[in-house]
Amino acid sequence: MLTHADSSTLDCLRFDNRFVRELPGDAETDNFRRQVYGACYSLVQPTPVKSPRLVAYSPEVAAELGLSEEDCLSEDFCRVFAGNRLAAGMQPFAMCYGGHQFGHWAGQLGDGRAINLGEAVCPDGRRRTLQLKGAGRTPYSRSADGLAVLRSSIREFLCSEAMHHLGGPTTRALSVVLTGETVVRDMFYDGNPQLEPGAIVCRVAPSFTRFGNFQIFTARDDLDALKKLADYTIRSDFPELGEPGPQTYLRWFEQVCRLTAEMVVHWQRVGFVHGVMNTDNMSILGLTIDYGPYGWLENYDPDWTPNTTDAQGRRYRFGNQPKIAYWNLVQLANAIYPLVMRAESLQQALSVFSETFAAEWSATTAAKLGLSRFDPDKDEALVGDLLQLLQAAETDMTLFYRQLADLDPYAPAGSAADFVAMLERNSYAPLAAELRDRALAWFGQYCSRSRSEAGDPEARRQRMNAVNPKYVLRNYLAQLAIDQAEQGDFGLVAELLDVLRNPYSEQPGRERFAEKRPDWAKQRAGCSMLSCSS
Repeated sequence: MLTHADSSTLDCLRFDNRFVRELPGDAETDNFRRQVYGACYSLVQPTPVKSPRLVAYSPEVAAELGLSEEDCLSEDFCRVFAGNRLAAGMQPFAMCYGGHQFGHWAGQLGDGRAINLGEAVCPDGRRRTLQLKGAGRTPYSRSADGLAVLRSSIREFLCSEAMHHLGGPTTRALSVVLTGETVVRDMFYDGNPQLEPGAIVCRVAPSFTRFGNFQIFTARDDLDALKKLADYTIRSDFPELGEPGPQTYLRWFEQVCRLTAEMVVHWQRVGFVHGVMNTDNMSILGLTIDYGPYGWLENYDPDWTPNTTDAQGRRYRFGNQPKIAYWNLVQLANAIYPLVMRAESLQQALSVFSETFAAEWSATTAAKLGLSRFDPDKDEALVGDLLQLLQAAETDMTLFYRQLADLDPYAPAGSAADFVAMLERNSYAPLAAELRDRALAWFGQYCSRSRSEAGDPEARRQRMNAVNPKYVLRNYLAQLAIDQAEQGDFGLVAELLDVLRNPYSEQPGRERFAEKRPDWAKQRAGCSMLSCSS
């Protein structure tokens, strides 16, 4: 039974639950698994847990909400963000949505293990939805239990904050809390389920609305609910576009295309692979959402996917992410077509994605190489040759770009040997003679291109280090933190969180967090590919 305390700092959080107040809700109030029609959400209570214990929290997100360190370390904080107590003003609900999973329409999906506590109004006036992931069954849980385990919760918590500090648009994470209970999970879907410690993440975002929220209503020909949701979204999250109407819907879709392109550019820049780019995992705000079997490229391989479920088709591989984002936007265009009834206009709006991605990626690519601008005549071949070299040499993408900044292309005679040595040092396989020759040839071209700009070496290095991180959340590092946390030691979780707050800065004494993946981690569970199990 959920409780309300008489007095708590958390009860001073101010909630204005506009989503529930302004949109149609589920008339059925009992919490059982079912198809939900004509509703954007179902009211549902989190399931209380046995013995909540704080694993970690984000001071930055807490401060944004107006919470102090004392608040976050309190027993009541654990109770609230484990789902054992509702703070004053919270009105929990689960959203109804559908989606395409691996390219196939899956029908109703919805918040099967996510429960929105409410929409908090921050001290600066901004609104943030607080959402518990792993807080129990909802009407959308299908055959699942609505719970989450510690390993996936730590991964989501750390990655949400890591992506933010890398500069990528993302949902955030306030906390991760152990429940004191165990959850049965078959990590590899191989018929060997295990008991794992249960946990709950509190996710934070302006909105958790997804492409699939709109798709479900169009698929059911519920155009009244579709229009209400679209109008609400524009008024709440895109008020600068004006009052809803056919032209505003088009401007809104163009903005979603633009935001999505910018998000994927950030992913490609830092080597992030989402792993499950289903339409129900695509934020209408262009935020990275639903951190499941994600990963960072280690050896550069555009065909790599971190998701074991995707291992055969590799639909969500690194190099395919821009195309998948476009495909998903096409599905959103189909969903909102009844509001616009102009296919040609929607097709033109889709071009905003392609144009934005091309322009942003060109500028990003130039910055990663220390160039002031991207010159297609000179740089298309230069970049193409480099990526082929990195793939053939199995080079660690993060380390390569970061250490390229330390070489001086304006003095190539002394730097050529250093470049080959750097490439070999950061590769996961020995360099054959042919690759050494290719490396020398590429570096010569790169030096010539760099000298054509007559730039300042220090300015170049600073430009590169501003876009090429030194520290990313490598899967093996996350797994080491998980291993310790499962033994009750949360120290490495805290240290990783601190390291990832400053991914572009040198951090003396923390060099071990900026090293190649060790050999032992190549095939170990959790350190390379992961399943969707959590």
